[in-house]
Amino acid sequence: MEPFQGLALESVMIISDENEALHARDELLRSGVVGFDTESKPTFRKGQKSTGPHVFQFATLERAFIFRPLHSASVEIIIELLMAAQLTKVGFDLKGDLSQISRRFGVQPGAVVDLGRSFRQLGYRNTIGATAAVAMLFGRRLKKSKSITTSNWAADQLSEKQLLYAANDAYAAIRVFHALEQPGD
Repeated sequence: MEPFQGLALESVMIISDENEALHARDELLRSGVVGFDTESKPTFRKGQKSTGPHVFQFATLERAFIFRPLHSASVEIIIELLMAAQLTKVGFDLKGDLSQISRRFGVQPGAVVDLGRSFRQLGYRNTIGATAAVAMLFGRRLKKSKSITTSNWAADQLSEKQLLYAANDAYAAIRVFHALEQPGD
């Protein structure tokens, strides 16, 4: 299969200050529906607790926004986006993400659509994740590198590969959501 054409790095905005966070919030809220996912530094020892999520990614059909809860302004905007009833957040297998968000920030995100559940409602018995959904709907291969998924998402600086992975996880979700909403297009 041909690779899934995700967003290029130029279409990924890394939120690094309050002004960027406010601009991103406004653009995301205007979109109404966004792809959503989180990334956390993995734990490798038994009993070790995750301190994540360390990265929050939101994507429209045009670009992705990468938030890191490193300062209070970012945390406030992240929580506002998570709680916004007028912003539908779509993603795959979000149970763990939502649990970590609840544990770390004490909030239950609203207006969340788990696309895996959407596929079950369509009659699929097996769990359909982003990779399978992209293959089924677009005939494309969504590359999910184990070395990137298990990389240090709490690092001071994220690599280009990490940024693209995070952005395109959320971007794939919004693309799948729109394909399911408009079959045959």
